Amino acid sequence: MKFLLIEDNIELANAIVMRLQLDGHVIDHADKISDARAFTHTSDYDLILLDVMLPDGDGRDFLKWHRAGKTNTPVIVLTARSQVSDRISMLDSGADDYVTKPFDHAELEARCRAVLRRNSGTRQTVISLGGASFDPVAGHLTVGDQKVDLRNRELRLLELLINAPGQIFSKQKLVDRLFSYDEDVSENAVEVYIGRLRKHLAGSELRISTHRGLGYRLDHVG
Repeated sequence: MKFLLIEDNIELANAIVMRLQLDGHVIDHADKISDARAFTHTSDYDLILLDVMLPDGDGRDFLKWHRAGKTNTPVIVLTARSQVSDRISMLDSGADDYVTKPFDHAELEARCRAVLRRNSGTRQTVISLGGASFDPVAGHLTVGDQKVDLRNRELRLLELLINAPGQIFSKQKLVDRLFSYDEDVSENAVEVYIGRLRKHLAGSELRISTHRGLGYRLDHVG
């Protein structure tokens, strides 16, 4: 999953980023609203973690702006405000949940998982297609009687492709989903993970096709 963290306390932000990266997530960090808006214009996120008090404004104003754009990206507010009226205001502004500072990182991780589960609705947990079975929660891909434990970026790449078979994804789009802005990588890095997935999918009816100048697509050839 790819998260956007909007938090101006650098020590806290670094701690959150490190914990979430251990869970295999890609994290972009903005320390003010203007940077957060720029991030959302250029990238798609599965979850936003939003501080309230920021150097250039109130996080609730960002939340209202974000919701006015008709986006369903879930938002968890990180706040030091503990009054009921403040929490109600955040939820009414479009927050999906909130965590009161100071918080235990294990609680934040649990809240993230809960919000993502709710946001996924009735989407299948295990996806079966073309003789392959993919479990994104467990991180397993099974082809025939062979089970592969996918690495984090392999998992995210396959999840993106298998949820939209027949759709072409550009290299830049895949880089955006697999890496954070802080990571200095080229589009050629995507080829490494595409190659690994092709080997894992051998024996199934699924193929990752290359479309020169456009990108990659998952095809069911059976």
